[in-house]
Amino acid sequence: MLQVAQVAEEAGGATGIAALGIDWISLLVYLVNFGVLLAILYFVAYKRILGMMDQRSNRIRESLEEADRVRQESLERQAEMQHDLEEGRQASQQVLAEAREMAQRFRQEEANKARQEAEGILERARQEIQRERDAAVDQVRREFASLAVMAAERIIHRSVDAQLHQELIDEVLVEGNTFRESGG
Repeated sequence: MLQVAQVAEEAGGATGIAALGIDWISLLVYLVNFGVLLAILYFVAYKRILGMMDQRSNRIRESLEEADRVRQESLERQAEMQHDLEEGRQASQQVLAEAREMAQRFRQEEANKARQEAEGILERARQEIQRERDAAVDQVRREFASLAVMAAERIIHRSVDAQLHQELIDEVLVEGNTFRESGG
């Protein structure tokens, strides 16, 4: 407060605004100048400034719309990629199932081939056994006939010639077959 009083004393005892060092006339001139400046700026620059601000506002709005559009496209592409990925998974599952089915068919075919080959080998073995059995039976018959002839020779103490020998063998074989067929 002391300072205000001191300033008032120095100003020559003025009070109020004048005590602060403000002149009413100068203040009024400054206010008129400021009003004129505002009027000039309003008529000259205000519309341009508003136009630039509107343009900037429009650019910002367009940028936001573009960002929304890009985000929407991104979501759509992501959904498409997810759909394509799912289709790829399904296709791979189908290919895998077909491969498994083909492998199963191949195993079955190979098993059938192996079974047929085994049956063929078994049949050939049976035929071979039958041939060998028939050959062994024929061999035994011949030896039996030979033994029978030798026994007969010893019994009758004479030798039988080859033709008589063959006739005796044939006769014994015929009698043997008849004996076997009759169940005896």
